[in-house]
Amino acid sequence: MPERLGELLRSGLDVKLHLLQHYAELARLLAREILDEEVVGLCGARYSRDKPLEGRYRRWGSNPGSIRIGSERVPIEVPRVREVEADRERSLESYQQMKQPLEMDQRLEEAILLGLSQRDYGRVASAFLDGFGLSQSSVSRAFQERSRRALEAFEQRSLAEEDFVALWIDGKHLAGVQLVICLGLTIDGRKLPLGFVETTTENTGAIKGLLQDLIGRGLDFGEGLLCVIDGSKGLYKAVREVFGTCAEVQRCQWHKRENVVSYLPRQDQASYRRKLQRAYQKVDYGEAKAALMEIHAELEQVNRSAARSLLEGLEETLTLHRLGLFEQLGKSLKTTNCIWTRNASERTSTASSRSTSVV
Repeated sequence: MPERLGELLRSGLDVKLHLLQHYAELARLLAREILDEEVVGLCGARYSRDKPLEGRYRRWGSNPGSIRIGSERVPIEVPRVREVEADRERSLESYQQMKQPLEMDQRLEEAILLGLSQRDYGRVASAFLDGFGLSQSSVSRAFQERSRRALEAFEQRSLAEEDFVALWIDGKHLAGVQLVICLGLTIDGRKLPLGFVETTTENTGAIKGLLQDLIGRGLDFGEGLLCVIDGSKGLYKAVREVFGTCAEVQRCQWHKRENVVSYLPRQDQASYRRKLQRAYQKVDYGEAKAALMEIHAELEQVNRSAARSLLEGLEETLTLHRLGLFEQLGKSLKTTNCIWTRNASERTSTASSRSTSVV
């Protein structure tokens, strides 16, 4: 066998390319060679009178079996060995090693996360024409285990080494589940997912638990945090009760704008959306508030519900203006949209991965 391989490796390019195209068969040949070596070690060479181990074992035909080659389960004929005196079959150690269950590697995990469904796995990942691949249940179990370990590492990692200056906290629907997600902004401009809890944005207790867990993992808020949230009363209460006066709350301007226009007839929504947008884009706090109050006075004559919606929490939508930071930080910190952007790809990936039963 080694001599034959040496000859092949010394061959020309066309032969090597042919070998590359048929590497599956070469791997199968090597597997059979390994099995035969173990059988010879137990039973001796075929037709030889010289039997090792005092003739304890003898050949006993073969059975169809399978082994792992790369990420595939490939069929192969497996020789059988019988222990004469005990009248029982003796399993081959090399065969047991070659058929070990596959630990799903990173490529398969990434493929699922990027939108590859189980039904497509065999078509996309199959390397052998006659291989029969991984079952959906195998992929599901492997992915669930890797996901569980990754989630534990995510929820237990320390935050003590990071210097956070702002948090985005918002509720989102992901794969049919309502989550409250917290994203952090470090002083050097990095956005880091910090944690999430399965609950509604009105559940103050659950959100407090999420924030207190972040503190327990090392989140330092002593020098103050800017917390960007939507209009949920439960979120606001949780932030105030956990961070107290160390938190400045910036209400999401996008949520405020959409809440206001939702009370208006469809034909008027685009016009007021533009008016609100222009008012919030003013850098000076006084000018922005004056423009918003003009819109409020106008809405009082058009739709009192829309006017009340604009006035509710208005000051908190202008926190960055009041702090004199809107021109520098308004683009990134005036809304919770960065959580929406991050969730867009996750929602697509989760939808295509739900058949793995990991959600």
